[in-house]
Amino acid sequence: MSITLLYFGVLKDTLGCSTETLAWAGGTSATLLDVLRGRGEDWSQALAPGKVFRLVVNQQIVRGDVAIPDGAEVGILPPVTGG
Repeated sequence: MSITLLYFGVLKDTLGCSTETLAWAGGTSATLLDVLRGRGEDWSQALAPGKVFRLVVNQQIVRGDVAIPDGAEVGILPPVTGG
């Protein structure tokens, strides 16, 4: 089981990658964020509770703790400014 992660904007630069495939035993968006935060200081800081970013699961913006199915594409979007 796996999911595809996509990082955008400043997160792509901060975390040093734009896409990856992650082995996924199943779980929720909270589980995923815990796994990613466990990768180290940069990850923990960038995805800390209270930071502003959105999760997009299979091209749908999600809020709260939602199930992430096997094979999902999960985007992590930082806030965007501009006109």
